[in-house]
Amino acid sequence: MDPKTNEEAEENPKKPEVSETPLKSGGEKDKLREYHRSTSSKDMLFRADKIDLKSLDVHLERHLSRAWSRKVESNRPKEPWEIDLGKLEIRYLIARGTYGTVYRGTYDNQDVAVKLLDWGEDDMATTTELAALRASFKQEVAVWHKLDHPNVTRFIGASMGTSDLKIPAKNSTDGQDEQLPSKACCVVVEFQTGGTLKGLLYKNRRKKLPYKAVIQLALDLSRGLSYLHSKKIVHRDVKAENMLLDANRNLKIADFGVARVEALNPKDMTGETGTLGYMAPEVLEGKPYNRKCDVYSFGVCLWETYCCDLPYPFLSFAEISSAVVRHNLRPEIPRCCPSSLATIMRKCWDANPDKRPDMDEVVRLLEAIDTSKGGGMIPEDQAAGCFCFGPTRGP
Repeated sequence: MDPKTNEEAEENPKKPEVSETPLKSGGEKDKLREYHRSTSSKDMLFRADKIDLKSLDVHLERHLSRAWSRKVESNRPKEPWEIDLGKLEIRYLIARGTYGTVYRGTYDNQDVAVKLLDWGEDDMATTTELAALRASFKQEVAVWHKLDHPNVTRFIGASMGTSDLKIPAKNSTDGQDEQLPSKACCVVVEFQTGGTLKGLLYKNRRKKLPYKAVIQLALDLSRGLSYLHSKKIVHRDVKAENMLLDANRNLKIADFGVARVEALNPKDMTGETGTLGYMAPEVLEGKPYNRKCDVYSFGVCLWETYCCDLPYPFLSFAEISSAVVRHNLRPEIPRCCPSSLATIMRKCWDANPDKRPDMDEVVRLLEAIDTSKGGGMIPEDQAAGCFCFGPTRGP
């Protein structure tokens, strides 16, 4: 045999021959699959120049950071407002928003609403931004924990981490739970069975609310806001959707303070905090503002509660913003509205914040209103409502 041929044979050992003809039997196909599985699991090799070392470093750093944060969290003393996640059971989804998701559940055998705040911790926010968000959140919940008023939704507690929280998957059939970033924040408040003020107004958009009910709801809201302002808390998102009702239709303010935390989200950095249509002119213009922005929003809410209607149903967001600031646009007060109530509305939504009353003064003005003689959108002796607006509208 030629020596050269022997050397080539040693350097290039002959590979087992594999027939190029199609395999006819199922057994042969199974053997071939088994062969590929065994070689891929045992003998798989990687080229070093093809490995993305930078990506591996990022994932490793993220994993170690989470592991370290869990260790630190478990060793630090608990805050007075922190809840035991082992006592929290989440049942089903109520609402989903830009910054958080609200569920109904139970905590220590009481009905609760659970709001999960996720600021995009895994990918969207920098370490500095997350640190600022979490520090602001801790400051807020420390205030909420001390609040106690019949017209403010009772704050039960919060958690700075949700790694142990089981969240039911939407329409889940496989029994698996949704996953959240381990540092997502969780807020737990008492659950109100009466729904939102917005829902009540929508149900009564045709027949309207009795005058006594309007004044009582307005008093509940004004008393709650007066209490928050006395604690140096500016709600900044006063609207019918953020007002909850209990089984006896007592109004309770919800989501106080959360608007400020959410406005710091790196995905939505803006000075215009709140909901268009309720926002004061100074807020729309990006000017400095104080608790009087809540007074303005209350005035719009008062009008909405009386009319069971939307304030600017035929205008776009851009048109509302421009008209409120430049042309002093305000909701149209019905002719049948008693002057005492109309005066409160106009005072509250004055363009000059310094001319708006404080909320404790609004409480006194509302308490002085006599509802015994009627004055609402529904005349006492008639079933039909006021015809000030013509066609029926509603939120």
